[in-house]
Amino acid sequence: MKTDNPTKWRTIDIVIASVIAVAFGVIFWAWDAVWAATENAFLFFPPAQSVLYGMWFLPAVLSGLIIRKPGAAFFTETVAAIISALLGNKWGATVIIQGAVQGLGAELAFAMFRYRVFNLPVSVLSGALAGVVAAVFDWFVWTYDYALWSYRVPYALITVASAAVVAGAGAWLVVRALAPTGVLDRFAAGRERALI
Repeated sequence: MKTDNPTKWRTIDIVIASVIAVAFGVIFWAWDAVWAATENAFLFFPPAQSVLYGMWFLPAVLSGLIIRKPGAAFFTETVAAIISALLGNKWGATVIIQGAVQGLGAELAFAMFRYRVFNLPVSVLSGALAGVVAAVFDWFVWTYDYALWSYRVPYALITVASAAVVAGAGAWLVVRALAPTGVLDRFAAGRERALI
């Protein structure tokens, strides 16, 4: 008797991951403009601008919570970054590498729990780990020549906090809001709505 492999991607998984990725690729492109427009608002303490960073991790955590298969967070974040790069941004193609790294960070939390636990703490951890790897990436690529204690450390801490709240808790809340509507019924995340 053949049993389904729970880690094998179905067509619906690929479609939903791709839709999330493309939608967030466009959102990333718009968020780039928000980032640029708010630079002057953070002149009092420039590292504080990283409070906006969490938005860039949202698709990884969201797809990890919905699809619940190995590679979902990585795939979605990477494709979203590719779309963002194709639309154009001030950071160029480097965002593709950064997106892949961020996706791996988010993926790590789900892998740590063997793709079996998808509660709020795991979601927050996924966001936070995406923030950690993004902050480390930024240290070596974007902010390597900035002051350590007055810029890079606060920037990293705020990035991780933003990632945990916006991407981690935010994605969990989005899934909780979508589940009762029935749009996630083809996924375990949608079938859990009776338990909520």
